Amino acid sequence: MALQVFTLSEGSYSVDASKKFVPFDPAKDNPKDRPASLFIHVQPFLVKLENSLILLDTGLGYSNEEGKLHLHENIKKAGFDPDDVELVLMSHLHFDHSGGMVHHYDGKMELSFPNATYVMQRGEWETAFSSKSSSYHKEIFDFVQRNAQIHLIEDSGVLTTEISYEFTGAHCPYHQVFLIDDGEDKVFFGGDVLPEPEELIRKFVAKYDYDGRKAMELRDEFGRKAAAEKWRCLFYHSKSKTQAFVELEDGKFKII
Repeated sequence: MALQVFTLSEGSYSVDASKKFVPFDPAKDNPKDRPASLFIHVQPFLVKLENSLILLDTGLGYSNEEGKLHLHENIKKAGFDPDDVELVLMSHLHFDHSGGMVHHYDGKMELSFPNATYVMQRGEWETAFSSKSSSYHKEIFDFVQRNAQIHLIEDSGVLTTEISYEFTGAHCPYHQVFLIDDGEDKVFFGGDVLPEPEELIRKFVAKYDYDGRKAMELRDEFGRKAAAEKWRCLFYHSKSKTQAFVELEDGKFKII
């Protein structure tokens, strides 16, 4: 069976200097009521390979009114059991990407994917404990450290015959991206170095990046590789296409 990718949308949110993510419904909410806010979509991805089920980042970890994790419900809607997820590949550990590593049920914290191995850059894992930034929620990582299967990796390399990872930094000091290649299809997950397709269209240095200039240069580099090697790109914060291919025409990127 060919590689399959499912977008697990958690919806739209606003976030301000407090780093709190507040649900935002464009049909009901007015952005003017949330000054100095960034408006983003959040969507992890589920990848089905021939012999394994992989999750790319874990979202915010919010639950519905019944107390069920949105992420679990989305995986079930895609036709899979969350307990069958074998690998959770983390681009980095900011809360909007790592909140779903755990969930709260009956007042207790539980692992969202008890049978999976959580794969992270060693430097990012250490930063998550030592950083004073509110982007890292240490209680999550304390629980994961005590209860989960963890695989800490360094630099760039090969995780399996189908999965490679590249250390990028840029968005945060120990950010990484993933390329999944089953021999027929290539899927690229750029995390927050390439979170939206529009960031290929217009070049800019983002204030929210640790090294904005490097992130801008990496977006161009990955865009060119995506066009040349026909990568399907997955965009974690996209408000438009969450999965797309890239073409390069007359030096300009085109999203298809």
